[in-house]
Amino acid sequence: MARSTARVSTDRPARYAKQLAAHMGRKVPAEWSEETGSGSLVFGAGRAELTAEDGALLLSVEGAEEALAQLEDVVGRHLVRFGTRDELVVAWQREGGEAGTVQRLTGEEG
Repeated sequence: MARSTARVSTDRPARYAKQLAAHMGRKVPAEWSEETGSGSLVFGAGRAELTAEDGALLLSVEGAEEALAQLEDVVGRHLVRFGTRDELVVAWQREGGEAGTVQRLTGEEG
């Protein structure tokens, strides 16, 4: 299994994680715990973990090597859409040190 992580700077990490889990939960199994500040999303191609920390939302995705870019894109794209006002940027770092995909607000969105 391949793995990729992203640290998204935000003053509202728990709010965004909860919103992401609720939204994705309409299509895939998802959970969010206010108590632990963590949650997960389960896709056919892999899994995502969400962890709220002071000043940042930590994301990780894990799946088959060929599905990693798609997992990064789905999780990152939805988060960026929710965080339009805060101009969130999700820059993934793959296991082994290589850069993953990047999701950010573009002129076409918002």
